[in-house]
Amino acid sequence: MIKKGKKILFGILSAIFVCTIIISLGRLYHVMTTPVTVSESFKIYVRPEYTTDSVIDQIRRNDPDAELKGLKIWLKHRNYEQNVHSGCYTITNGLGTKQVADILTGGYQTPVRLTINSVRTVSRMSSSIASQLMLDSADVYYRLTDLHYLDSLGYSPETAFCMIIPNTYEVWWNISPDALFRRLIQETEKFWNDSRKEKAANMGMTINQVMTLASIVEEETSQSEELPVVAGLYINRLKRGMPLQADPTVIFALGGERPKRVLNTHLEIDSPYNTYRITGLPPAPIRFVNIRSIDAVLNHSQHNYYYMCAKEDFSGYHNFAVTLSQHNLNAARYRNALNKAGVK
Repeated sequence: MIKKGKKILFGILSAIFVCTIIISLGRLYHVMTTPVTVSESFKIYVRPEYTTDSVIDQIRRNDPDAELKGLKIWLKHRNYEQNVHSGCYTITNGLGTKQVADILTGGYQTPVRLTINSVRTVSRMSSSIASQLMLDSADVYYRLTDLHYLDSLGYSPETAFCMIIPNTYEVWWNISPDALFRRLIQETEKFWNDSRKEKAANMGMTINQVMTLASIVEEETSQSEELPVVAGLYINRLKRGMPLQADPTVIFALGGERPKRVLNTHLEIDSPYNTYRITGLPPAPIRFVNIRSIDAVLNHSQHNYYYMCAKEDFSGYHNFAVTLSQHNLNAARYRNALNKAGVK
């Protein structure tokens, strides 16, 4: 009887143990297959040094109510921290826990939209690009300024402004600096299609010259409808052999802090960018140039203007003139407005 009782007790305990294992495995299965329920889709950005907890915390910051127990188990099970794939990943509502783990451990990234704006300096361009990608601004700056690196790409520190066409591009968030610049140069080459090259050739200009003139035009006016008019004005002066006398080129030559007002003393600076002292175009652009300004040069207005001066109402628009005497009247009105406003 005792032996029989022991057998029964052993059987009961064994049954309880098996049931416990089954229930535990069932719970584990449920946890590991429960969808990562989020209120709305969002992106997370993973760096190489991240841990499982870092990724979980970032998801949690985007959605505090997300169900993540199963995901953490999956990532631990797959030794995620030994093989972290940096990049941008999209977490979508309804994805199963295993699917999210597959995305993260497989490195199935979502491309990001890199928006490159037209800016005046290499420093600002470097900071802008780096702020949107997993890059250090110093690495971007180096590739826009280093003589040997630029030479290997067919550019120089002066013509680096021609390397990048401001636009929006889809790239990987963790793209390397070299891969990024190869891509940007490809986009620039694509931008300069046969039609644009033909228009430049018909004007007797190289790509660098078109972009140089476009950079001046862009600095001269913020009004899009004036761009082709200003471009046509400078082309008229170039054809006649007149100095461009563009204030933005003088400001660029001065470097440092931009003066509120270009004075006669500024016009004396000895620089190949000072278009009051040289005839023709400067050697290279004075800023990064947007597509609108480039196309304004390639499709410039046909007119007889040779002079322009900012309007005295400070609207951002300009008074255009055919003759010097007309221009002098416009300039006098603008000077008086500056003096009245106390601009020095």
